[in-house]
Amino acid sequence: MDIRELGPADDPVALLDLSVRAFGPIAPPDRTRWRENAESAIGARQYLGVFDGGQLLAAARYHDMVQWWHGQPVPMAGVASVAVAPEERGRGTGRALMRALLGLIGERGFPISALYPATLALYRSLGWEIAGGLNQVRIPARALRSLVAPDATLPRPAPEPEAPPPAAAHARMRRCGPHDATDVLATVGRVHQALRDCGPNTRDEAAMARWLSDEQRFAYLAPDGFLAYRWQHGNDELLVERVIASSAAVTRAIWGIVASHSSIASTVQATVGPADPVQWLTTDPDVSQAGRTAWMLRVVDAAAAVAGRGYPPGIELSAVLRLVDPDRPAHGGWWTLDVSGGKGVLTPAEPGPDRPAPAGPGPGGTGPAPAALTLGPRGFAALYAGTPLATLRRAGLVAGGDPGGDAALDAAFRADPFMLEFF
Repeated sequence: MDIRELGPADDPVALLDLSVRAFGPIAPPDRTRWRENAESAIGARQYLGVFDGGQLLAAARYHDMVQWWHGQPVPMAGVASVAVAPEERGRGTGRALMRALLGLIGERGFPISALYPATLALYRSLGWEIAGGLNQVRIPARALRSLVAPDATLPRPAPEPEAPPPAAAHARMRRCGPHDATDVLATVGRVHQALRDCGPNTRDEAAMARWLSDEQRFAYLAPDGFLAYRWQHGNDELLVERVIASSAAVTRAIWGIVASHSSIASTVQATVGPADPVQWLTTDPDVSQAGRTAWMLRVVDAAAAVAGRGYPPGIELSAVLRLVDPDRPAHGGWWTLDVSGGKGVLTPAEPGPDRPAPAGPGPGGTGPAPAALTLGPRGFAALYAGTPLATLRRAGLVAGGDPGGDAALDAAFRADPFMLEFF
């Protein structure tokens, strides 16, 4: 097998054929956009292919993204389009491809990677682990016509300098398109930072412009909010793909735009974060879960991932960790984790009397369980995403350490991760 980057000289028909055989048919109207996206990834050197005698057997790509952790942006490679020809499955082709892609992601300097798994076994074997979900809710459109008023017993906050009154928030929303990609990304980033969100991703400007250029998608922008939606099932349902805002006034204005379609659409299906206030704004218990899709995380560069991530304020922590990562050998060994002032640092730690050098072959060794907390790539990814250590212990993803001291690490990595986009 020859694993290499796809280039302009490679046959796009072969890639399309592989994609259709792996994932199902692509409708003729959608093939132009599929080809544009594929050509963009190939031009950016983000697509790998597996060849045998010139025949394309498998392919995978990554998206150049940013993921937000406690409001801090961390570069993230979003793995997608992992396609293996049916006759090649079960022969190690997909594993070889993903190991090569992991190496490429590391060479390109991404601290973390995320993906939506079609299967868990392959990705877990290479260090990805479930970290969060993409959550959708379903709301009867009529339920959004009259939102619950703010609590009248509370004092009214003083208006911000130069801020328009709440009644003018709707007027602050403006229709936006591909030429607004820079402003959209800046606004979305400000909102995720203000809300200290964990997990959502943003793309580069060119990808955002392509996304906004879809004539079936309608988008609105405010200084502290963004809305994007489309019709589905004819005009019976609105699919709200983005609904984010950091102020109460713009939150109501955004849902007001959605509600304005209630005379046509019967239901609204929305992709929302776990703290979206829509269920606190409706008068009846009409907000129901429509589905949840799990996504997986992998830490590619432990020190950079820890340094780039945000942490809850007020947390002070110093702990010794032992990381074992056969596919990223630089992670193997002992580390000191320090968290203070909302920032984290991971520095190499020398083995000592209570931290024996790893025994046996491989980057992490095969000796007895050490006193310090030991994590493989799956356990470290899950901890990074806020999974409690009690859960990881019961799942067999950590060893050693002091269970009585787990609460400090749990507090440092506390998160409720989500995404708003499937890729």
